Amino acid sequence: MTDETRRDETPPGPSGLPVLGADPAMVRDGLDFRTRIADEYGDVVHWDGIRGDMYQLNHPDDIEHVLVQNNQNYVKGESFQKILGPLTGNGILNSEGEEWRRNRHLVQPAFHPDRIEVYAEMMTDFTEDLCERWSDGERRLIHDDMMELTLRIVAKALLGADVEDRLEEISSAIDTFLPATSSLPNVLLPEEVPLPSRRKMANARETLDDVVEDIIRERRADPGDDVVSALLSAADDDGTSLSDEQIHDEIITLLTAGHETTAVSLTYTAYLLSQHPKVEQRLVAELEAVLGGRTPEMSDLSQLTYTEQVVKESMRLFPPVPAIVREAVSPDTVGGYEIPAGATVHLSQWVVHRDPRWYDDARTFRPERWTSEMERELPKLAYFPFAAGPRRCIGDRFAMLEARLLLATIYQRYHLELVSDRNLEVVPTVTSRPKDDVVMVAHERSTD
Repeated sequence: MTDETRRDETPPGPSGLPVLGADPAMVRDGLDFRTRIADEYGDVVHWDGIRGDMYQLNHPDDIEHVLVQNNQNYVKGESFQKILGPLTGNGILNSEGEEWRRNRHLVQPAFHPDRIEVYAEMMTDFTEDLCERWSDGERRLIHDDMMELTLRIVAKALLGADVEDRLEEISSAIDTFLPATSSLPNVLLPEEVPLPSRRKMANARETLDDVVEDIIRERRADPGDDVVSALLSAADDDGTSLSDEQIHDEIITLLTAGHETTAVSLTYTAYLLSQHPKVEQRLVAELEAVLGGRTPEMSDLSQLTYTEQVVKESMRLFPPVPAIVREAVSPDTVGGYEIPAGATVHLSQWVVHRDPRWYDDARTFRPERWTSEMERELPKLAYFPFAAGPRRCIGDRFAMLEARLLLATIYQRYHLELVSDRNLEVVPTVTSRPKDDVVMVAHERSTD
């Protein structure tokens, strides 16, 4: 069949219910739905959704087309705004066009390589503080620990704020909001319908607004070299300052997105290492050889090659963001099929990262696969944990630095033994969160 012929056809895909289409199955079955339809229907999958045409693209070339080559034709769209807008408003995750470009320009200096180097010591200091509070043989809720740790880091590094007294409030608000976004009624019913999940989401935003107001008040009184101070002093070409609402949205975006993804990534890394003792042994051997018990520094990272491979492989099997959605502005042809204007396009890291066409023994945790040769041969977007193109995650370097330094600091001091369910279930919200508590026993390593 030629591409010319296929443009007049609808791609194969799952059938659904009247009006609702296959959206209930997508929400109910989560990542299993995405994997199943890719296996059954191929690289371009279509289904009818409550808001119109839905497409899932499963080939790296098609994903590159949407995110990079023809990115100007794809916006975040209604589906994305509906899920995350109530929390992050019109921050850089959600905004479009000139507003997005202006605000990304304002936030970008915080992620300059020179600035990121300054954050390294802060990252290890907070991690050592966490390790000091652990006791040998103690049970830990590892996801909670990683969330708290990364929240402390992002608040201090990017916002210049000490949120020690508000950690529980912030964590509780985010823990309430994200699961509510994926509830079936919230996804399927119009926004004007009052739902318990939407009340929870609104309350979570109010809590975070209160925290952000305190941060802004402190920075107004004592400006510093941080994102909040930059946003407060920013002005358009005509001298107009950012609105209070816009500043709130940007700070909440950084506060939530800036720590959530690294926290879940570290949780999954700890889980995977607990299942693969030989990988952990090799990781620890590298840490001992390079660091010899001292605190890791940014200059050490070039020698911590296996540590980086562990992080990359963890993000392959358990991508912190399991899928990206875009909306087509104008009709487009992808994979030989026409994508109509207004259609929602799903690009799933979870599916592509586990595709045996791109990875040998794709479901197995093998960090050593990440050689230079393998990466050269890999299709460009067979691996995209931070997305790609102009909307690539602004904090990707920050996140990779943080993941490696935190992992190195923790695993020099502790072996983490999994004592909760070994069959970890992942729930896709905006991020891929573990459904149940990940309980691990912290065993202090011998210093002999």
